[in-house]
Amino acid sequence: MPSASPRLQNSDFARIFDDIATLLQARGDSVFKTRAYSRAADAIGNLQFELASAPEDQLRALPGFGDAIVSKVQELAETGSLQFFEKLKAEMPSGILEITKVPGIGPKTAMRAAEELGIDSREALKASIESGEFEKLPRISKKVAQNILRHLESRISQGERIPIGDVLPEAERVMAALNDAITGIRNLTYAGSLRRHRETIGDIDMLCSADDPAAVMDAFTTLPTVKDVMSKGDTKSMVVMDSGLQFDLRVVPDASFAATLLYFTGSKEHGIRLRDRANRRGLSLNEYGAKNIETDEIEEFSSEEEIYRRLDLPYIAPELREDSGELEAAEAGELPVLITVDDVKGDLHSHTDWTDGRFPMEEMVKAAQDAGFEYLAITDHSKSAVVASGLSVKKLAEHNEAVRNLDAKLDGIGLLTGTEMDILADGSLDYPDEALAELDVVLGSIHSSMDQDGPTMTARIIAAMESEHLDVVAHLTTRLIGRRAPVELDFDAICRAAVETGTFLEINASTARLDLKDTHIRRAIELGVMFSIGTDSHRIHQFADLRYGVGMARRGWCPPNRVVNTLPHADFLKLISTPKADRYAFMEKYDHQP
Repeated sequence: MPSASPRLQNSDFARIFDDIATLLQARGDSVFKTRAYSRAADAIGNLQFELASAPEDQLRALPGFGDAIVSKVQELAETGSLQFFEKLKAEMPSGILEITKVPGIGPKTAMRAAEELGIDSREALKASIESGEFEKLPRISKKVAQNILRHLESRISQGERIPIGDVLPEAERVMAALNDAITGIRNLTYAGSLRRHRETIGDIDMLCSADDPAAVMDAFTTLPTVKDVMSKGDTKSMVVMDSGLQFDLRVVPDASFAATLLYFTGSKEHGIRLRDRANRRGLSLNEYGAKNIETDEIEEFSSEEEIYRRLDLPYIAPELREDSGELEAAEAGELPVLITVDDVKGDLHSHTDWTDGRFPMEEMVKAAQDAGFEYLAITDHSKSAVVASGLSVKKLAEHNEAVRNLDAKLDGIGLLTGTEMDILADGSLDYPDEALAELDVVLGSIHSSMDQDGPTMTARIIAAMESEHLDVVAHLTTRLIGRRAPVELDFDAICRAAVETGTFLEINASTARLDLKDTHIRRAIELGVMFSIGTDSHRIHQFADLRYGVGMARRGWCPPNRVVNTLPHADFLKLISTPKADRYAFMEKYDHQP
C-alpha cells in the first residue's frame, strides 16, 4: 500500500520554509524571525544530501539550523506536514501565498489586497487591476498595476502545467524505480509533451512492453512514491505521485510499441496530418500499426523511423512534431540536422561564490569537467547587481587572476575569464571598456528597469550590442516561466542588430528561464542569428541542465553550426580573438562535420 506520509524531497522542505517566511512577513513578524526561515529555505536548496533522512547532528551542523528549525524539519520528515505552518495558513486571509507569487506583489501588499479589497486568488487580482480598484492600495500606480497584470496573465496562461525542469527528473526517478521493482520490463519511456520537450507539461504518459502486463501494473501502482491510485487495469493505470504529478502507464505488445509511441508522443495536430497522409496511401494509421484499408491487413513496425518511411518521409524528431511546417520540410528534404547535447563543447555562463553562486570556483570547474565540457567561462555578476554581490572593477581584476591561476593548474578543461554584466537602463555597460578588454567572454543581461516600454527596451539592448566588447546577450526576454512575464521588445529588430554587430544571443538552459524560447529561436534563425547555449549554473548540479537548453534549441529547429560553443576549445579561442564584426563570417565558414 502507498505510504500514508510520503517522503518529502528537499524542494518540498525549501518551499514550506519559504512560504512560512512569506506569511510571517505579511503578518508583520520581526525581520529576524522571517529571515531565519528564508535562510533555512535557501540553505536547503543547496544541500547535496536528502534532508528527510539526515540525522539530527547533521541537521544541527547546518548554518542557521537551531532548535526551532531542526524540530520542524524532523516533524516534516516524520509526518509529511507541519502544524506550525498549517496554523499560520489558517490564521491568514486565503490566497496570500498565491498572490505573493506574482512578481511585483510583496507579502505586505498581498495582505492589504486581501484585507481591504477581498482579493483571494489570481483571478480576483486580475479583476481588481482591470477595474482600477487595485490602484487604491498605497504605492500602486496605474503603471505598476499594469506591469503586475502582465506577469499575472503569464501565470494564468500556464494554468496547471508544470515546468519541464520539475517534470523530467521526476519521470526519470519513476522509471528507475519501476525498473528496480520488476524484471522483464522493456522499452520503458515517456511520451507526450515531455518527449516533445515542451517547456511546461501536464500529465506524464509512459509506455513499455512486457510479458506480464498485470505484474507491471502491480509494481507501478505500489511504488513507494505513489500517493493515490486513480485507476488500475490489466494494461493501463493512472496514479498521482507524492510530487503531485500524474503518471499514466500503458503496457503494449512489442509489435505495436513503435506505433503506440508515435501516437502518444503527439502532438495531436501532427498525428492528424500523419493519419491523413496514411489515408491517401490506402492505410489507416492508429496506435497499433497501419491497417490496409482494402484488405484489413495490419502492418507492424519495429521503429518510428519505419513508420515515417512507410509514409514516404524521413524521420521527424519528436521536438519538431507540432504541425508547424515539419511535414512540408520533411517532404521537401529540408529538415535541419538538429543540435544534440554531445555537440556542445563548452559552457559560456556560470557563477561561483565570488558573487551569487553557491560553490567555490574550484568545485564549479570540477563539476563542469565531470559534465564533459572542454571549456568553461566563469561569468560572475558585475557591480550593479547588488543583490548578487556583483564585483567591483578591482574585484573583477582579482577574479580574472584567480581564473587564470586555476586554469594554469588544470588539464582537460580550459577556463575563460568573463562576466555577466548588467546592461544599464540607458543601454550603457556596467564596466568601463578597459575592464571589459581584459575578459575573454562578456555576457550582457537585463536585471533592472524591466518595466520599460518596448521601444525603450529595444533601443537599450541594441545600444549595448554596439559595444565591441559585448559578446552575448544573455536571457534576452528576462522571463521566469510561470513567474515573470517577458519584457516588451521588438524581437526582430534586436535579431537584425545582433547580426549587424556580430553579437550572439544566448539560449539560457536554466529550467526557470529557457530563454530564448523555441519560437524565438526559430525566428532568430530565419533572421540569421548565431547563438550560445549557457547553463547559467549557480550550483554544481546545474551543468546537467544543458539538456534543457538543447531541447529548446531543437524545438527551435536549431542545427549545431548555429551555436558558437559547439566549437572545440581551440577553435572557440580563435572565434573570440576574431574582431566582433567578423565572427558571423567565421562561424559560417567553419566546418562542423566530424
